[in-house]
Amino acid sequence: MDSLITAAARALAAGDPLAALKRVALRDDPPALALRGIAMAQLGDLARAKGLLRHAARGFGPNEATARARCVVAEAEIALVSRDLSRPMQTLGAARATLEAHGDRANAAHAGYLEARRLLLIGRLDESEQTLAAVNVDALPQASRTGYWLVAVGIAMRRIRAGAARAALDRAGQAARETGISALTAEVDRASRALDAPAARLIACDGKRLLGLAEVEALIASDALVVDACRTIVRTGTTVVPLAGRPVLFALARALAEAWPEDVSRELLIARAFRGREADESHRARLRVEIGRLRRTLRPLAGLNATNRGFLLKPHQARTVAVLAPPVEGDHAEVLALLADGEAWSSSALALALGVSPRTVQRAVEALAEAGKVESFGRGRARRWMAPNVPGFPTSLLLPAPLARG
Repeated sequence: MDSLITAAARALAAGDPLAALKRVALRDDPPALALRGIAMAQLGDLARAKGLLRHAARGFGPNEATARARCVVAEAEIALVSRDLSRPMQTLGAARATLEAHGDRANAAHAGYLEARRLLLIGRLDESEQTLAAVNVDALPQASRTGYWLVAVGIAMRRIRAGAARAALDRAGQAARETGISALTAEVDRASRALDAPAARLIACDGKRLLGLAEVEALIASDALVVDACRTIVRTGTTVVPLAGRPVLFALARALAEAWPEDVSRELLIARAFRGREADESHRARLRVEIGRLRRTLRPLAGLNATNRGFLLKPHQARTVAVLAPPVEGDHAEVLALLADGEAWSSSALALALGVSPRTVQRAVEALAEAGKVESFGRGRARRWMAPNVPGFPTSLLLPAPLARG
């Protein structure tokens, strides 16, 4: 490798893309094209960066598998930033294996960190945690260690582990300071603000208030019966009853929990569950059916007692009842929670992360756009969605994650 290529690579590692371009901007050999692509990515021109990296990969010969694999890894990182979470990421595993086989431990570790980051974005926390654990953090390039610890922060936040999240954030901050790269320090600052922001709103018999992540963790660990509107579950300790996909039952459970220790009138339950302004006999009949279903569903945690005017929630063992709600509620809150990271997402990436159809996401972002909460740019497959001003506090509890069972 010649001196200009070496100097450009060092400049990129130090976060100085302009210095790198001064050395290789007029060269068209594959190593120079690859470095120019990485430089353009650091400057924010992702489309140009992607084209340069692909051109470089095609230019490397049959005996330069390691160089081609590095281009694949760089393109995968651009895809992550572009929130293109499907096709460009499919070759990342093969590239990582190639790098490991050829002894490039640093780039192989970087590829592993990128895969963990992708899995985190789409809510596959177990796989993300396993992938991250398999990465040798000491082998990572210095600039990549900040990202490694930020992935650990994200996993801990979604698992509602405040202490682990704070410890990983401290490691990320230390790694960013050691690089001296201001962009990495800014990324850690954003993660710190997200960790410090209210994670949920508590609704209980003694009033309403915002909770931090540590307070949410303490509430879940207590003996309270918690109706969690962020994850659409009802739980006491490690016993969890999922109600995702059963909106009527969850609406009834939430109404009963918000009123505890008082009962709730049939008219109010009908209004909350069926959005009916007036309770006619058909509504009352349907309410009896749904209350029966809810009673069977919540049997491990609580009973439902009929009263003269309605129904009363009776926890079996819990001493108190609480509702956890997002800090600010509204339609399509989970889409806003993903867009709150400030990146531009495609509809397909949002659908992959949320586990719904692209058409469902398209309807959601169009509704949010009409309400002025998101904006888009580009056309067709290049169209991306952003939320420049997310109302209230976006919460990590709305992001994709498996049910936490203690």
